[in-house]
Amino acid sequence: MNEPITDTRTLVEYMEGGCKPRDRWRIGTEHEKFAYHLSTLRPLEYDGDQGIRVLLEKLTRFGWEPVLENGNVIALKQDDGSSITLEPAGQLELSGAPLESINETCDEVGHHLNQVKAVAREMDIAFLGVGYQPKWHIDELPWMPKGRYGIMKSYMPKRGQLGLHMMQATCTVQVNLDFDSEATMVKMFRVSMALQPIATALFANSPFREGKPSGFLSFRSHIWTDTDPDRTGSLPFLFEDGFGFERYVDYMLDVPMYFVYRHGRYIDASGQSFRDFMAGKLPALPGERPTLKDWEDHLTTAFPEVRLKRYLEMRGADGGPWNRICALSALWVGLLYDPSSLDGAWELIKDWTAEEHALLRAEVPRRALNTPFRGGKVGDIAMTMLELSHQGLVRRQRLDNVGLDESRFLKPLFQIAESGLTPAEDLLFAYERRWKNNIDPIFREYAY
Repeated sequence: MNEPITDTRTLVEYMEGGCKPRDRWRIGTEHEKFAYHLSTLRPLEYDGDQGIRVLLEKLTRFGWEPVLENGNVIALKQDDGSSITLEPAGQLELSGAPLESINETCDEVGHHLNQVKAVAREMDIAFLGVGYQPKWHIDELPWMPKGRYGIMKSYMPKRGQLGLHMMQATCTVQVNLDFDSEATMVKMFRVSMALQPIATALFANSPFREGKPSGFLSFRSHIWTDTDPDRTGSLPFLFEDGFGFERYVDYMLDVPMYFVYRHGRYIDASGQSFRDFMAGKLPALPGERPTLKDWEDHLTTAFPEVRLKRYLEMRGADGGPWNRICALSALWVGLLYDPSSLDGAWELIKDWTAEEHALLRAEVPRRALNTPFRGGKVGDIAMTMLELSHQGLVRRQRLDNVGLDESRFLKPLFQIAESGLTPAEDLLFAYERRWKNNIDPIFREYAY
């Protein structure tokens, strides 16, 4: 990982190294949540008796090892590959271990939530699972002491109007999935990218901004349309002939850098070129060349709706409750890990045009399942997507200890699709009726 890189072939080979046999495919589930004071509903600062630092330190009793940056605890990790990390304003993220089934994933999420709730009771704090901070203006949100965030905070406003909102005020659920070849990766990537807006619609759960309806059902998703055009979106080149690892490497080489990590600190390289870095001409580090660790870091600074590392990341869903964290992983595993369901999904999307991809990306954040599409609505596609996933999960035959397969985890999504009402619309009904246009009750009724 520390040898200097001088040619793109090394980068392509690194990406190809993610291919693994089907029997080694795993499921990595991530979710973020807002931590807040019960007394004021304000987000936790880093320091103080009720701060994020204390929260992380208390979680070490459950076997988590602290990760330090400049003397500050900024993450926790375990030997199984799982970690607890901080988003810029203190959103707490569980990055789960690579697991074999949704049953294991859901157990992992449950254990984690039990741990953080046990600590929360001691600290008089709580956690909320929605896609966007519903009450506070971003100027009222804290910043965590992580060097890369300082660089991004300075650079983001130069490239879009909503980048700081993305950093400080959003929470998502994500699942990371494997592939066995370049051809499989390409098919999974195309299917999941095309259907990502459908997942956004099913999981829409961020209708509020600064205490009032925002006009969007997924304001979190809308934010990504005005964050940074160099590193976001649905990647139209993905659907062009010849797409593969090499083409994605070319894309990443043209994504402007944020930073280089050297000797325990982040060096600002924002807006600079990784191609120049490979030529030894990076202004931030003249004469130096990158390592594979630098490339690994750089891969984390692109934010398309599906992201390729040595696995694929599904990134389209708003944060939500425990059962929808499990449901997101189930949705994509059933759809992408079963060959027949993947074929069916490809048949569904293979003739969608670039204009239609763009339409879905633009309109779904506002209208979700009611977005018009091809003479019907996104809700119709969601039902087909769920049926294909359900069939795939049944065929996987990964049974729990009472003999139930993973398809049971799709139940909350079927309820959403069949009713036509997203979680965001349920929140809006509550806001307009029983909450009497007051956002504060969301922190009681929808806490973990």
